Amino acid sequence: MAIHQTPLVSEAGPDDLAVTPPLSVRFFEEADAPAWDEFVRRHEHGSPFHLTAWKRSIEATFGYKPRYILAVEDGRIRGVLPLFLVQNLLVRRALISSPFAVYGGVLADSAEAREAIRRFVEELARRLGVEYVELRNAWPEQCLGFNRVSRYVTFTQTIGPNQEAILESIARKTRRMVRKSLEQNFTVRREVAWSQPFVDLYLANLQRLGTPAFPRKHFARLLEEFRGMVDVREMLLDGKVVAAVMSFYFRDQVLPYYGASDPAANAAAPNNFMYYELMRWSGENGYRVFDFGRSKKESGGSYDFKSHWGMVERELPYEILLVRRKELPHYSPNNPRFRLFIGMWRRLPPWLTRLAGPFLIRLFP
Repeated sequence: MAIHQTPLVSEAGPDDLAVTPPLSVRFFEEADAPAWDEFVRRHEHGSPFHLTAWKRSIEATFGYKPRYILAVEDGRIRGVLPLFLVQNLLVRRALISSPFAVYGGVLADSAEAREAIRRFVEELARRLGVEYVELRNAWPEQCLGFNRVSRYVTFTQTIGPNQEAILESIARKTRRMVRKSLEQNFTVRREVAWSQPFVDLYLANLQRLGTPAFPRKHFARLLEEFRGMVDVREMLLDGKVVAAVMSFYFRDQVLPYYGASDPAANAAAPNNFMYYELMRWSGENGYRVFDFGRSKKESGGSYDFKSHWGMVERELPYEILLVRRKELPHYSPNNPRFRLFIGMWRRLPPWLTRLAGPFLIRLFP
């Protein structure tokens, strides 16, 4: 199996990097979308971020160029890799799987397909002259043998229809906070099209963290592209929305992805109520895995909050292929280089952060 040798070009065409039959590797075409999504849904390590709905949303909102790759044999998909070409002043030029996603990387049904995609990616990266390739793998079986990045973990919990069993599975300290929240006058409202309170809470939370704001159209596009697989749940206390979370529903999994609360309501433990309520509802409605998502290892903040729920903690085996760069990139808020910016951002007026944020967030995919 060999990569065809063609002249170095800034943008490789769909056939420039083909692998010899019977297994071929090529770029995604729009006609591939139904088969691609079906492969993702059936693959044990598939995620919402591998679906073409994520491709359409990220491309339309942020303008990154998709370079989705698939391995095909006898007309059947054997492997896929969602990949975006990102170009800006910070990362310069990079291939990322996938921007703003916690999971990505190759899905393949054989070692041969995975190896063919690896060769394709290495050659593509050289042709495009990128600084690096980043693969946000969720499982070791996805790894291609690039440099491992030991920076993130994820938390998961098995759930079911018995709400008392869910409550008992929660670690004691957090369970006490959940019970406290259940004594409050919370009600829940579900939105599937748009939630202004959610967006307001989430953007305010990003500023407190020193993170640039997402454009509002990002949330609108996700709700549109993932229709039937996504919702926003608002937690109301005495009629006011004090917490809200946008979640994805994929196969038997529920993934709370963007969540925030009003600090003024902390005494009522709205976050504890929100996530327990989501676990309870999901278990009653046939979902079996609660995926609490990614956190930086032992970084305080969200890591501490999630680790106190007693869920299964698992390291994420991210990988980076260095092409033109000599050192692994580190664009995390934990990087000392960004501390001054984060401190300044927190002190800016909210109207300014919401105006400038959508331009700056593109630098940190």
